[in-house]
Amino acid sequence: MKMNNSDIIINELNRLFPDAKCELNYNKDYELLLSVMLSAQTTDKSVNLVTKDLYEKYDSLEKLDTLSINEISNYIKRIGFHRTKSNNFKEIVSRIKDRGYVPNDREYLESLPGVGRKTASVVLSHLFDVPSFAVDTHVFRVSKRLGITTKKDDVLKTEIKLKKYFHKEDWNRVNSQLVLFGRYICTSKKPHCDKCGLKNICKQTKSCN
Repeated sequence: MKMNNSDIIINELNRLFPDAKCELNYNKDYELLLSVMLSAQTTDKSVNLVTKDLYEKYDSLEKLDTLSINEISNYIKRIGFHRTKSNNFKEIVSRIKDRGYVPNDREYLESLPGVGRKTASVVLSHLFDVPSFAVDTHVFRVSKRLGITTKKDDVLKTEIKLKKYFHKEDWNRVNSQLVLFGRYICTSKKPHCDKCGLKNICKQTKSCN
């Protein structure tokens, strides 16, 4: 029986990234939330570098809440938009501290400063296993190259099409795999097509070479 493209994509992603997971380092629920917020417009690696000492020294919401915005900024100043992110960090810590935990509540999460739909989706999927599709720059790019979406589709339309394209029980795993696929194989510039088994369905193979 001939496989459809979604099965072909899943098989290749399973081959390349059988144990895909979030590459942000965290030990507590609020650390994931804060790190995902910080990762906007920068890399997970950069976020891990700036949060390592921060999370170790201030290992509770109460301790993090004692930091001033300037002190937070000094820790994260190596990443993009650190001034805005420092303000967001401070406000998120203050609000989460009042609850004592990160809730399984999209509406609440998206009400936090610097937390949009993508960040909320990452948190919900990784902390609570809520079926989600967080469309970051890698997923956005790869979806177009694989013909799942078109150049006209925005982020929300991309999310909707991805959810229709893949089975719901696969969303979280495939989402993590697509992120890694875009980060390490189907890169924005000079993609590693020699390592990819999806060349036959890729819409950009010729222009990539």
